[in-house]
Amino acid sequence: MSENGFHVHGAHEHAVEHAAHPSKGLAQYVAIFTAILSTCGAIVSYQGGETQTEAMLLKNEAVLKKAEASDQWAFYQSKSNKGHLMELAMELEPAEANEYREKLNKYEQDKAEIKAKAEELDRAAKEANDHSEKILGPHYRLSQAMTFIQIAISLASITILTRKKWLFSLAGIAAFAGVGLWGFAQLS
Repeated sequence: MSENGFHVHGAHEHAVEHAAHPSKGLAQYVAIFTAILSTCGAIVSYQGGETQTEAMLLKNEAVLKKAEASDQWAFYQSKSNKGHLMELAMELEPAEANEYREKLNKYEQDKAEIKAKAEELDRAAKEANDHSEKILGPHYRLSQAMTFIQIAISLASITILTRKKWLFSLAGIAAFAGVGLWGFAQLS
């Protein structure tokens, strides 16, 4: 109602206007909350990607070392086969046994070197694989942390739309779980 330049709002108009503008206090808290969680989420996402990449590189290294070891074991087997042929040749040609024995001794020396190299490559492959598995432990916790942080951000956003403070409490619980898992991943 307007009389003499004064505009007086009725109770209904006041309620509609108040409903259209949610409480700035809650909105500010939610905005700050989501900004902090978004920053935390970005860091967690980066760390998760980094650990995953490092684990994959170590897995690749393990596969390469295992392939090299396999090559060495095949070479070892080849020398063993040649040695067996020299033993057979000594039995079939006793007159040339000394010549075959020298070759057999050479093959045995080669086999010892090849075996040592193959065993070292097997150890290196196992170490790289074990290190990769160790790195993946925190990665799983980082993925879980990121999931809870995203849930918290979603609940906080819904809080602004619905103005239900209990949703903001749920967002806080999810955020606490996410940040806790993030911290636990750092300790691993």
